Amino acid sequence: MGIHGLTKLLADNAPSAMKENEMKNYFGRKIAIDASMSIYQFLIAVRAEGSQLTNEAGETTSHLMGLFYRTIRMLDNGIKPVYVFDGKPPSLKSGELAKRTERREEAQKQLDAATEAGDQENVDKFTRRLVKVTPQHNKECKELLKYMGVPYVDAPCEAEAQCAELVKGDKVYAMGSEDMDSLTFGTNILLRHLTFSEARKMPIQEFHYDKVINELEFTKEQFVDLCILLGCDYCESIKGVGPVTAMKLIREHKSIEGVLKHLETGNKKYQIPENWLFKEARQLFIEPEVKSAKEVELKWTKPDEDKLVEFMCKQNGFSEERIRNGAKKILKAKQSSTQGRMDSFFKVIPSNKPAVKRK
Repeated sequence: MGIHGLTKLLADNAPSAMKENEMKNYFGRKIAIDASMSIYQFLIAVRAEGSQLTNEAGETTSHLMGLFYRTIRMLDNGIKPVYVFDGKPPSLKSGELAKRTERREEAQKQLDAATEAGDQENVDKFTRRLVKVTPQHNKECKELLKYMGVPYVDAPCEAEAQCAELVKGDKVYAMGSEDMDSLTFGTNILLRHLTFSEARKMPIQEFHYDKVINELEFTKEQFVDLCILLGCDYCESIKGVGPVTAMKLIREHKSIEGVLKHLETGNKKYQIPENWLFKEARQLFIEPEVKSAKEVELKWTKPDEDKLVEFMCKQNGFSEERIRNGAKKILKAKQSSTQGRMDSFFKVIPSNKPAVKRK
């Protein structure tokens, strides 16, 4: 779900923290990618005649096709991707997971009704709403990445938090995810739309955390509190408090505790959740359960063409010619990526000298 309304709020209040970019401009960069979010995109988008791709056994293969070709696209552009997979969900997320289950059950009812009525448009619509990334999808994607020579990391808990840790620990340059709560976890640079298909023609959105904090004139803790007020996966939000009001309340009262004191004494218009777990949500964002970046070793290796063909063609029904061509592209990209970025050789040291004005 991410953080409700955060993208628009930043566009309105911290525009310099956002910019649009092209994939080619990340040549030589290592980027951590939220695997589950990407796989979900592939299951939704990679289809033939409205249905997911399947092999002869009827097993879904849309995620494999999407992962294979979008990863090659990144490698072609000189990017070194590392995929990060979710671990166990935090206990605070149980409420959000229960809501998702309810929405899926409702979507199933609507799908049954649309199928009975022969309404193909709604059949497609509600079929997409039932899409879910399963442990089997993750297992197959990890196997594919291994044969492609692309590393992956198993997070102990939330993938977004682990991606943010890899960025903060200088293991990678940025993280790629569609969820804006990546910024709440403190990633230095967030890239959205990185794994979208070229057909969608969407530029990559780049968010810079430090600029967000500076332009909003918030502390990191205040930014987390703002995100909780906007609405996150880990606790309820205050009914009636939208993005504009949330910004105003944090600016004036500095923290959720200050906001609550103000609302309880001066304004009965807003409904504060009973037994509100905002402190626990705050702690989860500030100190999430992650594997230390120092413990993570990332290694990109040559693709194993024969095992790729065995897995993708013989087991999952893809064209051998296309898979072998893909393997050759990966190998070529690996050889060309040894040429690094110029800024990786030089470090800019800021000068403490005052600027000299020209006459």
